[in-house]
Amino acid sequence: MPGYPTFTTSLTSADLVGYTSRLLENHLPDGKAVNLGIQSHLSVALDRLEYCFSRIHRKYYSVDGRVAFDHLNSDHMAAYLYFLGNTIWRENGDTDTSTRLFYLNKVMNGVDLYYSVPMPDIFLLVHPVGTVIGAATYGDYLVVYQNCTVGADSGVYPTFGEGTVLYSRTSILGASVIGDNVVFAANSFIVNADIPSDSLVVGQFPTHRILPNGTSVRERLFEFAPKGG
Repeated sequence: MPGYPTFTTSLTSADLVGYTSRLLENHLPDGKAVNLGIQSHLSVALDRLEYCFSRIHRKYYSVDGRVAFDHLNSDHMAAYLYFLGNTIWRENGDTDTSTRLFYLNKVMNGVDLYYSVPMPDIFLLVHPVGTVIGAATYGDYLVVYQNCTVGADSGVYPTFGEGTVLYSRTSILGASVIGDNVVFAANSFIVNADIPSDSLVVGQFPTHRILPNGTSVRERLFEFAPKGG
């Protein structure tokens, strides 16, 4: 793909513009033109996507030593649609196209991730069907699985450090401050609770337990991408 010597994509940039536009036209057939807005901001969105994917140590994110994006991989598409909508909104304030991309992401991938949510530069979505990611403060090396919720309590959202994993059906609400390198076990839930760094959280508030986490989220899932698929 021109301009991306270390980035392999399943569609050329021109084809990706057409593909994304047709998806919007087919799923949201209200006659609004979106092609030009996507074309103008695709390069920046792909730069951000490449940077994010280049840090992920997981199958399907690299092929033959090159960062890989596949439009038929739903996890890849979920991240792509977020980055594209967020980039369009940040660069020219086009809330119409950005809203459509958010809605398309919800239709296709079942993830509620609004274009204005300040996601970190490096994150990983793992089959995030049924997940709602609210406008919290996020650190890099964030991993979110299916049926998770990050939301507000009385208008206050959580704050996350670097290296957080939310396994399936995790809920984190309110004025919760999460340290670095924290893993939330499946079905865990906290609200207005602080979690120190290097912790494993199990159970549900107010009887949730905080155990030591002896492994590094960053080293286990990020930064050391394999040379092949």
